[in-house]
Amino acid sequence: MDCRKEKNLEICNCTYEPCSRKGICCECIKYHRSAGELPACYFNSKDERTYNRSISFFIKTQSR
Repeated sequence: MDCRKEKNLEICNCTYEPCSRKGICCECIKYHRSAGELPACYFNSKDERTYNRSISFFIKTQSR
């Protein structure tokens, strides 16, 4: 499969700078799923900067 890393980077809101998966969505999703988390793109800018990727945090952010 052809990865569109450069195009993905245009819309990626992840602010975690040492991330080696940034722009490689399939690897990002696989990584966070294995950790029981969601990737940054599920969160708004303010909540993303907390680096809390837990599903429970995501649910909490949706009820505000």
